[in-house]
Amino acid sequence: MLNVNKTDLVRHHEPQTLSDRFAAGSVRAVASIAASLFGKRYGNRAVVLETVAAVPAMVAATLLHLHCLRRMIDDRGWVRAFMDEAENQRAHLMAFVAITRPSGFERFLIVIAQGVFYNAYFLLHLISPRTAHRLAGYLSEEAVRGYTQYLDRIDAGEQPNSLAPASALIYWNLDPAAQLSDMIVAMREDEAIHRDIHHAFADALASGNTMPDLPGAP
Repeated sequence: MLNVNKTDLVRHHEPQTLSDRFAAGSVRAVASIAASLFGKRYGNRAVVLETVAAVPAMVAATLLHLHCLRRMIDDRGWVRAFMDEAENQRAHLMAFVAITRPSGFERFLIVIAQGVFYNAYFLLHLISPRTAHRLAGYLSEEAVRGYTQYLDRIDAGEQPNSLAPASALIYWNLDPAAQLSDMIVAMREDEAIHRDIHHAFADALASGNTMPDLPGAP
């Protein structure tokens, strides 16, 4: 993952173009569906959404890798950054699975949601990479908000604050006595970084720069 000294957790990219509004509206629709299905069961919602959240980065890495091969140009570290993001999202999933086991219905929902989203996002990225990265940025914005709500419920005593699973302690180098809230804080920081990366790439594409420098790169 990239090193970022300070992350603004409330940063929001205001939609400026039709493609921005399409991306933001799509994410609002996904968030609304997830809220109606899971309500305040944030653990179950996170399990399902994290199986989808890892798709954009993997698609971006694959298509950018092929683009660089065709054009015979350097990727400036973007392919690895997107691969790292996909792996990071998978770590989020496995940490939540260790706490909240998905039901049979949720497993079925994951298969359907991932299949539909992967193909739709792949096509979107082929048609408009800028819109695809903007959508991924808004997905991470929504994740930051969702994790903040989760933390608020834990602080209010409405959700149990159990010990963080062993996989989370290792992955985020947490204290052995770390709790669920500590894990979620680390995940929220990850999502804020993903948000900034995808919005930066979308901004670069909008300005005609197809291979910008990585945010936070030396």
